[in-house]
Amino acid sequence: MWLPCRCTTKYVAASIRRGVSASSLHALRRGRSSWNSAAFMPESAGFEGVSGRDALHDYSVSHSENFWAAVARQRLNWIRPFEAVQDCDLSQGRIKWFEGGKLNVSVNCLDRHVHTCPERVALIWERDERGSEVRYTYRELLEITCRLGNLLRRHGVKKGDCVTIYMPTCPLAVASMLACARIGAAHNVVFAGFSSEALAERIRDAQSSTVITVNQGVRGGKITELKRTVDAAVQSCPTVRQVFVAMRTEKRVEVTDRDFALEEEMLKEDVVCEPAAMDSEDVLFLLYTSGSTGKPKGLVHTQAGYLLYAALTHRYVFGYHDGDVFGCVADIGWITGHSYTVYGPLANGGTTVLFESTPVYPDPGRYWDMVERLRINQFYGAPTAIRLLIRYGDQWVKKYDRSSLTTLGSVGEPINTEAWEWYNRVVGEGRCPVVDTWWQTETGGICIAPKPSEPDAEIVPGMAMRPFFGIKPALMDTEGKLLTSNNESGALCMAQPWPGMARTIHNNHQRFLETYFQPYPGYFFTGDGAYRSQEGYYQITGRLDDVINVSGHRIGTAEIEDVVVIRSDEAHLSDFILIISVTQFAKRLPKTRSGKIMRRVLRKVVDCDLDSLGDLSTLDDPAAVQEIIEGHEKLLSK
Repeated sequence: MWLPCRCTTKYVAASIRRGVSASSLHALRRGRSSWNSAAFMPESAGFEGVSGRDALHDYSVSHSENFWAAVARQRLNWIRPFEAVQDCDLSQGRIKWFEGGKLNVSVNCLDRHVHTCPERVALIWERDERGSEVRYTYRELLEITCRLGNLLRRHGVKKGDCVTIYMPTCPLAVASMLACARIGAAHNVVFAGFSSEALAERIRDAQSSTVITVNQGVRGGKITELKRTVDAAVQSCPTVRQVFVAMRTEKRVEVTDRDFALEEEMLKEDVVCEPAAMDSEDVLFLLYTSGSTGKPKGLVHTQAGYLLYAALTHRYVFGYHDGDVFGCVADIGWITGHSYTVYGPLANGGTTVLFESTPVYPDPGRYWDMVERLRINQFYGAPTAIRLLIRYGDQWVKKYDRSSLTTLGSVGEPINTEAWEWYNRVVGEGRCPVVDTWWQTETGGICIAPKPSEPDAEIVPGMAMRPFFGIKPALMDTEGKLLTSNNESGALCMAQPWPGMARTIHNNHQRFLETYFQPYPGYFFTGDGAYRSQEGYYQITGRLDDVINVSGHRIGTAEIEDVVVIRSDEAHLSDFILIISVTQFAKRLPKTRSGKIMRRVLRKVVDCDLDSLGDLSTLDDPAAVQEIIEGHEKLLSK
């Protein structure tokens, strides 16, 4: 038996009483404005009987091939048209989309926009030094990408090779990704906060012969020695033949025979680089995620399906239009940075912000100062950062003009109700929809979010709510049976494939099958739990390996964190069948630089398995772990 999350209705009512959420008030407005499907999505003009968002979603899952074929033909530029829309069988873990088709991702992200709007700004680099942003047009970004692509080719990088990129969020990192895509090489972006051991492990698994990095990273006013980390990593990576080093600061670094100055070498190259014709299912990139065990797994994403899904979700979840400025503050080392800083916005010909700094440097107004200066329209950040900023008070937000904002997004974990309300009321002034997005590295793009929806459709605080086009969620009980009713909780699965999903785990397809397809045969298992409300909306309740089992009831972390930790002033503990025998208080939790709580570390501490903590190099402050260990030891000694 699963325990439904029963706090949602209470918090909606509380929001209305306090008058803090214009979006919540929409929950009382059941009327629907007319919604022109063809004006919203031009391809739907050819879908018989489709009028309205719900009808369009129904069509996208019941006529999946027709839907994705129409969108793929319209949204992507093909070198050769695809012959088959899909060849997928979830029971076997087989996923293939748009076979027979050939295209080039960098052409779809750059060349076609240069033909129509060469001077449109593609990137705004929000450097760590506030007020020193740098803009790059599509023409300039194409030239940089071509020079880099030619450089890689001249140094022996071939179609099918994998290049490791260990760089902070900056234009040269984006150009490196696109240069790999241009010449047919896969890229493996490693977050520029990982230790040399973690970097080496990923280089070895990807079998990279080429690494691209910078001399030093700059973030939050602090310097990190990235080249030094690469030097240490490649000592145990015999495949590495060459390291290209860009200069983020003026400091010179030690060089070896394998090192090349990136900018100097690029100047020797031509600004025209012939794009490789790639099969739809050729590998575009690997992206390693630690998973619950701490052992990295390299998720593989391919060309056409991933790009199409990233572009479509970017356009419709956030309501992006030509001329908007899209501000995703995720690092490019994570899937959010891949899909919504780089590929989605650029495929749509958008202007995307590269955020190098932190939300509190040099002060807690950094995000909102950036919104005012860059006139950002859609802002996409993590709940952890939002909760952090709440502590500093509303004045840091209200100090800046945020009238350009039209949509606020949340990513990385379920956003608790208090943070949602503050985000909506203070940051968005009650006029910007808050889209709480659920997705994973494995899914490639957003799968469940409040938008797109019809104009007056309700948005419930703290709920992801509506599946995106082509997405068919399913809830399974503990015995593996499909739950068909509303007001139920279960394991969140996907009942049919979509183009953006990962294809395999690099060098370990069996692990891919065992992790995602064998737990519930015929379904893709996400590893998360979810609650489906009476209205049919979805709320993510947390990782299923992080649940508390009490008398047959399974209670997820999101439910406990929302009700007990964040909302203790209003929490009704009687809502939960829960007895806590021991409580350890901590001043802070071990969080990654992207704001996620590293829960596997907490489990190891509780289990007194300190020898298996795993790699801690992504933690924002490793001292937090030691504090928790010491607190746990004191607790045990009592």
